[in-house]
Amino acid sequence: MRILQVGTYDRGGGAEAVAWQLLEEYRRRGHKATLAVGEKRGTDPDVFLVSEGGRHGKWEQLCYQFARQLRPFEGKVRGVWQLRKALHTWVASPKQWHDLYVGKESFDFPDTWRLLDSRQGRPDIVHCHNLHGGWISHGGYFDLRALPWLSRQVPTVVTLHDTWLLSGHCAYTLGCERWRSGCGECPDLTIYPTVSKDSTAFNWHRKKDIYAQSSLFISTPSRWLMAQVEQSMLAPAIAEAKVVPNGVDLTVFCPGEKADARALLQIPQQDKVLLFVANAAKSNRFKDFRTIREAVLLVGAQLRTERIRLIVVGEGAGSEQFGNGEVLFVPFEQDRRVIARYYRAADVHVHAAKSDTFPNTILEARACGTPTVATAVDGIPEQVEEGRTGFLVPPGDAAAMAARVVQLLMNDALRAQMGIEAAKTASRLFDLRLQAEIYMDWYQHIIERQNGAGTVSHAS
Repeated sequence: MRILQVGTYDRGGGAEAVAWQLLEEYRRRGHKATLAVGEKRGTDPDVFLVSEGGRHGKWEQLCYQFARQLRPFEGKVRGVWQLRKALHTWVASPKQWHDLYVGKESFDFPDTWRLLDSRQGRPDIVHCHNLHGGWISHGGYFDLRALPWLSRQVPTVVTLHDTWLLSGHCAYTLGCERWRSGCGECPDLTIYPTVSKDSTAFNWHRKKDIYAQSSLFISTPSRWLMAQVEQSMLAPAIAEAKVVPNGVDLTVFCPGEKADARALLQIPQQDKVLLFVANAAKSNRFKDFRTIREAVLLVGAQLRTERIRLIVVGEGAGSEQFGNGEVLFVPFEQDRRVIARYYRAADVHVHAAKSDTFPNTILEARACGTPTVATAVDGIPEQVEEGRTGFLVPPGDAAAMAARVVQLLMNDALRAQMGIEAAKTASRLFDLRLQAEIYMDWYQHIIERQNGAGTVSHAS
């Protein structure tokens, strides 16, 4: 089977990890799998840029090439990020700059229409993941207007990892209900992906018109997100829908000796260790690091004779001291085996969010046999079995989170039993191989129905 996936990056967190792991698993099973991305960060030959098809003019190509050459200096030389952004927006494409200036989501990426000109032949199926984002602050690499054409050419699966496809600009609506009826008068233009002016009604209606001409196979990792889809302007585009939970690589994320993991990571054996893992853990607006920090302070106040250590993986470096404990910040780590060591080294995994679809980190913690205390928002309750693999607490409730963490830290038997149950159920429910099998069976079903009957009825 020739499978073409589309995503923002080839390496990263969340949606990027899902697409990358599926790419690896498809290839292991002998399929011809490729990944088209907005920005390529690795060197894999089966990953290519959406914008490398050559349909841009010479000026745009020159600007993009110069921007790519500057990437190694980003974060090392002041002003490089701003220069790359300028090259990709108003220097390369004045029209794109104008759209961004007036608050319109930029769809000006003409090479999207060349996606099917694959180096491995025309794909049997296209599987899109996040169609927004990128290192440009406004985000963008894919022309959403190509969806009707794409879905007529080849069966097209779209997996939602957030709610951007349903809104006038934001990846998570954070309680706003305007996405149901048409957006406009946006209460917060700064929610990622940001827009400079309120053209959210225009953006919403443009998406609605695009979907009205499309026939898409929609998947989501959680039932919560599928319910959002079914109530949105994307619903008329659904040819068939399926909830497919994310999977984790159980050869990497699996139980192991806590003492060995701590020794390798140089974590004191006697400390009580909490772990929070997230992309941009401190600054991510959709996470809730503030609640975790407050909860850890409360844990330290209640367990005065213990040394409390919170390890935050995903942003920055350094540490903060408090009373009988420490918050240790660890930069984003690409090596999944190192991340797995952190899960094994922790006594409790904590996860607080203001909005979250189906975070991989909770699944990874479960697979490593570490119980989780998490906020009960959006799709998270579908990942934590209350009292069995962890605990759920109200969003923003640091006291409730601290109480559950203390309960686990002070009850070795309960913590061990939850860890065993978490690992056992993760291997049954969230195996990457199972996720890949579900998708491949679905691909085959879609292709057969498309080739046979020509149309596919709605299912869930």
